[in-house]
Order: sequence, then structure tokens, then C-alpha cells
Amino acid sequence: MIKFENISFGYNDHKVLDGVSFDIPDGESRVIMGPSGSGKSTILRLILGLDCPWSGKIFIDGLNICGMKLRDMQKIRKQIAMVFQDGALFDSMTVGENVGFYLLEYSDKKGSEIEDEVREMLHFVDLDPDIIDTLPEELSGGMRRRVAVARALLSTNPRLMLFDEPTTGLDPQATENVLNLMIKLREVKNISVIIVTHQIADALKLTSKYIVIRKGLVVFDGNIDQLRDCDSSEMSDFLAPFKKSIVEVVNKKIV
Repeated sequence: MIKFENISFGYNDHKVLDGVSFDIPDGESRVIMGPSGSGKSTILRLILGLDCPWSGKIFIDGLNICGMKLRDMQKIRKQIAMVFQDGALFDSMTVGENVGFYLLEYSDKKGSEIEDEVREMLHFVDLDPDIIDTLPEELSGGMRRRVAVARALLSTNPRLMLFDEPTTGLDPQATENVLNLMIKLREVKNISVIIVTHQIADALKLTSKYIVIRKGLVVFDGNIDQLRDCDSSEMSDFLAPFKKSIVEVVNKKIV
């Protein structure tokens, strides 16, 4: 579904990605890991067509989106949803208005119909539907991110969801709730997810295939077994604190 072909990109004169290439087949999910500032979030912006690479090609469903007309790019974006680190909710709107925003603005559905769909979607993301009249500032960070997922699902009915540092700043219980929701998206709604994170412990719970970016370069692209056995100098420091966890995940899979 997604193919990066020798992508280089940066801001002003600062190069962020340097010859990045990888493939994510249709129906598969990936965690993109790496230290802060390594270029992970930039990859999500490029997938959405918000930035155009300096060089290289980006294919989505076989179409090169680099330089694509906005009208054609919008058709592709309708299949993709983005959930930002802070949820990016409209502060002046209630939870119900946030989740139902697209339907309120762009559909002919009645208010009662939209409310029913909003409540159903809040239930899917494991939130109490009765919070529809609550303002985002009254919610915890984890709840805001789940509201953002509910809004994305009602807005685009996506095949692919992009998450940028979805668990950063959350307490352990909120982190677990968000991680479980991303797994639920794959298993119940058959939505592929791409998660950008620097928290390897969370990544190990989400999928078995990983891309590691370091200083703008792909230093690893493979599965959990390959990650366990990886001993390259670029990866050793990054993986060292998590080697035991990686081995435990592999052993659990074997059992």
C-alpha cells in the first residue's frame, strides 16, 4: 500500500531524511521507531502529502503522490486518518461536536442520527457515550486521544490510520487503553496502522514488524526475530535497554 523510494527531505537547509526506502504492503501495520528528532513524524507528513520530498518517490496504492494535484491527493487522504500526539481536538466544541464534526458539516443527516453515530463510536473507543456534552479540557490526555480516534473513524472510514507518539505523556493505565484501542482497530475494523514512537516497550505490544530511523536513515526494517538478533552499531545503544523485553516477546510467541 505504501512505498518510499530513496526519499530525501528536510526543512530549509537542514536534511531530515536521507535516502529512506521501505515498503508496507496492503493490510499490514508498522511501528516506526527511533530517537527524538530522527525524522519519524516527517514520514507521516510525507504520507499525507503535507510535504513534498526533495528527491525520491512515494507510492500509495501504486500511485506516485509526489507532485500530485490537490484534487487527486484529497481522494487518497479520504482513506487515511491521522491522530496527532495531543489529539488536536477543537477546544471550543464539545466531545460530541468534535466526534461528529464531519457529519455535522458535510452530511444531510439529522442531529439525532448524528448523535446516535457519535455515541456508538464513543462506545467503540471504550469511552462513556454520556461525555458528549463535555469539553476536551475536562478530559484526561488518554481520553482526548481516544476521542480523536472516534472523530477520525466517523470522518473518513479509513483503511489506514497514522499515529504520532500516541502514548507520550500518558500514565500506565491510559497508555494501556490507547494501545488496546490500536490493536482493536486492526482486529475488529481491519484498519492498518502506522505508529511513530520512540517508546520501544509500547511498540512491542502493537505489531511484529518495525522500521527504525536514526539520523534520517533507515537502520532497521524487519520483524521481531530480526530485531532480537540485530547487533549493528547503529542499533546497539538504542535497543540495549529493551533487549530483555524483545527476547521475552519472541519467547512468548514461540510458546
